[in-house]
Formats: sequence, C-alpha cells, structure tokens
Amino acid sequence: MIIRKAFKYRLKTNQTEATILSRYAGCCRFVWNKALALQKARLAAGERCLSYSNLAALLPEWKIEHPFLKDAPSQALQQTLMNLGKAINEAFDKKSPKRFPVFKKKGVHDSFRIPQGFEVNGQAVMIPKVGWIGYRNSQKVEGLPKNLTFSKEAGKWHVSVQVEIHLQNFPVHESTSVVGVDVGVTRFAALSDDGWIDPADSLRRSEKKLAKLQRKLAKRKTFSKNWNKTKARIQNLHHHIANQRNDHLHKASCDISQNHAMVVMEELKVKNMTASAKGTIEKPGRNVRQKAGLNKAILDQGWGEFQRQIGYKLDWQGGLLVLVNPAYTSQACSECGHVAKENRKTQARFKCVKCGHVENTDTNAAKNIKAAGLRRVSLWRDGVARPLDEAETCLKAAA
Repeated sequence: MIIRKAFKYRLKTNQTEATILSRYAGCCRFVWNKALALQKARLAAGERCLSYSNLAALLPEWKIEHPFLKDAPSQALQQTLMNLGKAINEAFDKKSPKRFPVFKKKGVHDSFRIPQGFEVNGQAVMIPKVGWIGYRNSQKVEGLPKNLTFSKEAGKWHVSVQVEIHLQNFPVHESTSVVGVDVGVTRFAALSDDGWIDPADSLRRSEKKLAKLQRKLAKRKTFSKNWNKTKARIQNLHHHIANQRNDHLHKASCDISQNHAMVVMEELKVKNMTASAKGTIEKPGRNVRQKAGLNKAILDQGWGEFQRQIGYKLDWQGGLLVLVNPAYTSQACSECGHVAKENRKTQARFKCVKCGHVENTDTNAAKNIKAAGLRRVSLWRDGVARPLDEAETCLKAAA
C-alpha cells in the first residue's frame, strides 16, 4: 500500500529569494495562459486540443520568443502544462465534469511545482537556479519526497513537500467501534455516542474586524501606500481565518478517525445546499437575507473538507468511511423508526409523536445515520441480509 502525504512549511525567504520565487510563479502563469489561449483557439476552430507532449515541444520556441522564460526551471514549466492538460481532461469527463480551466491573474494563487531536481534535508529545500532556502521545521518529513509545491499566501511563501510512504501490509484499525456523524451549524458534529464537537465559527468571530478593514480600504486611494497596507491587513486576516478553520477541521477529523474504525456520514451536496435564494426578476426568491446568512454559516463550517479529511485519515489507519442518503435522517425516530415532520417541531429538540422518545435533534440524526451505514454494509446469512454488529463491522473495514 502507498500512502501519499504532504508536509507544509513556511519558508525563510529574504527579499532576493522572494523575488525569484515570484518570478518563477509569473513564468508558470504566463505559460498556463498562453497554452490555454492556444487550446481555446483550437476548440473554437473545431480542432482537438493538443496533448501534453505537443505542448511541451512548443516550450523551446516560447523561450526564444519570450527570453524571460529561460530564467524559470524547465520542470516547473512542464509541470504547468501537465496540470493544464489534466484540468482540460477533467472538464470533458462525462461522469463528473469539472469547470473548464480559466486564465490566471497575477497575485491570485501564485504557485508552481517542481517534480524533480530538488533536495530536502530537514531544515531547508534546494531548488534549481536558486539554491538552499530554509523553512520553519514544525514537523519531521516522513517518507520519500516526490515533489515540491511553492505557494504564496498573505505575502509569505510556503513549500509543501509531497511524500510517498510504502507499507508492507494493509493497516488494521486499533478501534472496534462504529459512529454516526451529523454535521450542522449549531453543533459542528453530533456523534451517535451522545458526544458532539462545537463549531469553530472562524469567520463569524472575525466578521466585525474584517468589515471594518474593508470599509477602510474603500476610503483609500487605489494603489496608494495606505491602500496597499490595508489590503495586506485584510489578506492576513483572511489567512488567519483559514488557518483557524483548518486547525479545527484537522483536530476534529483526527479525533474521530483515530477513535472509530467505521464512520458513517451523510452524502451532502454542499454546493446545492448553499445556492442563492434570490431567484429572478420574474420569480423573486423568498427569505433571501435569511438564506444568505445560512449559506455563509454553512460555508464557514467546511463540511466538505471535514468529510474529505476523515476519509483519507481512515484509509491511512485501516478504517472505513460510509456515506448514506441524508433523506429523513432528522425526521425519523432512532428508537422506533417512525418518520414524521411533527417529530421535529423545533430546531434543537426531537420528540417522537408515536413512542414519545425525546432527544437532541442532531444526536438523534447521528444515530439514524449510523443505523443506515450498518444496513449498507450488512452481511448475507442464510440468504437474508442482517446488520453487522460493531466488531464485525471493524473486521470488514480492516479487510
């Protein structure tokens, strides 16, 4: 089994090194935009897109036409073309198409990747045409480094070291428990064992400060020194909000994935859930402001990233993530199974109109999610599908 991980560090760059990295990112951005324009022109003319090998063969001509491209490592430019080809293929994927790639702007997600010709010694990284650059060694790199990705965030350069770890045997999870997880806004994650995790609300806690800075930026003269200073403060605050959210998600996903062999969650479509309710001029929406506030609260939680992190962390430890249909999980009674809209008259309290069972709504939903997950991985015995008990579920997850 091969496990791929990434270790991210903040680089200790001086002004010269930061300028060189920005120049490399600019070269990669230029190659991306030039190749994308060429591919779009071919599609508009009814021709097929060029393959990566054909695009890479054009690089020597582009370097003669634009001499500044010679300063950047060839591997980074080639990797940019490879990423563009992958993005175009994913856009034409019939099963799960993604958005067609767009042109890149200066200062927006500046980054580049070097797949070879680098070194990592635990305190610094060596890249072609630059040399050694130190980084803040917050954790030890484990595994065989395969590539380096340099990115600029809030004015600071970071490096992400992707590694491969080869395991002789498939890992077996140490736990034998199964848990259902219901994500929400009031309670970030309610567990079927009556536990829960409070939300981080990273954006909401900094919302007033962010609004104040944005009002101050609007009063500054565009591109003046004070405008640039205020813009940098806004970028740093956004970066701080993102770091708070990521820290909360990683801690929560680690806690759940380490303590449970099988985790059951709802297969939520967050994009559809957070769609705008404003409607059209002919058919205007209702409760637009309330829906906009709910959308912002949902996106602030990071449900999709939370589910993704639990999935790959369970894979590393030999666990299993099961996704179930979210329909009626909040309206069904976890004791008798009765489904009725009247069971949930308030947002927080669940009371079954049939058996009288009373419980927190999110905890009740988590128990229903767990039961649905157990039914999904049921074993056939004597021609009849029966739910697994928790020990058997763990064995199936490790198999």
